[in-house]
Amino acid sequence: MFLKRIYYNLRPFIPRPLQIVLRRQIVLRKCKLYSHIWPIDEKAGKLPDDWSGWPDQKRFALVLTHDVDTAKGHKKCRELIDLEKGLGVRSSFNFVPERYNVSPDLRHYLTDNGFEVGVHGLKHDGKLYTSRKIFQSRSIRINRYLKAWESVGFRSPAMHCNLDWIHDLNIEYDASTFDTDPFEPQPDGVGTIFPFCVRADTNPRGYVELPYTLPQDFTLFVIMKQKNIKVWKEKLDWIAEKGGMGLLNTHPDYMDFKGKGVRMDDYPAKYYVEFLEYVRSEYEGQYWHVLPKDMAKFWSKNLSMMTPFRNSPAG
Repeated sequence: MFLKRIYYNLRPFIPRPLQIVLRRQIVLRKCKLYSHIWPIDEKAGKLPDDWSGWPDQKRFALVLTHDVDTAKGHKKCRELIDLEKGLGVRSSFNFVPERYNVSPDLRHYLTDNGFEVGVHGLKHDGKLYTSRKIFQSRSIRINRYLKAWESVGFRSPAMHCNLDWIHDLNIEYDASTFDTDPFEPQPDGVGTIFPFCVRADTNPRGYVELPYTLPQDFTLFVIMKQKNIKVWKEKLDWIAEKGGMGLLNTHPDYMDFKGKGVRMDDYPAKYYVEFLEYVRSEYEGQYWHVLPKDMAKFWSKNLSMMTPFRNSPAG
């Protein structure tokens, strides 16, 4: 925790290329050490108690999400929206309220076209979980944006989280965790490829937690410099076999829609297209494709009595 605070205090002064190089060295050293739990942790495939399956007896669920980290990513959203509309899929876009100007027109365009808008932290400065006091103070502003945007979902920047503190937010679901990802700054995985309920004495209704279960694009294509979607395919096949939730988190910030590939933190947008085409070609008619908010409603309605997850990550 102490080292993380130092890093985020110094990060504004570290050139972006150097940040990526340093993180790449750390991840490459960890790859062999964690090969037994990444990208697949077999224990995460355990079915929830009293599980009766997905709607319409679908084999698995598919949820698509995007974190828009920067103004650069915000400018690319229309291209990503058009891409998904052309492929017949819908997703959620999570915006950072106080890091760049979030266009009301873009938000309304998304919701008018069957997409979802979520809140992605407040400033994306790595300080949201520095202390309970800071989180409580920022949660007041986050709740204002949730209400103004008519959003019911939240995701913390950099996948930092404290599931107990998140009860301060007026949400139906949180998406700040993952089944397994030892390369994140806070590497605590929740160990399941299914949603779960999180409750507290102060919030008996609680919220639904939606962990991402497919590796993030930034990790695969920017940090690891993967040149294909083999890992995505293998993980999705395993999720389908286990009947879980395939939740993918990508970033328009790093997608190269022009095919120029001139930045070290860009990757070809065609990789995302290839993934969506793979899902459709290999599993057409077998999966329940749904927005995060609808997944949360389904889980809350049908599995609300499931034992809440106890060993939750803490920031």
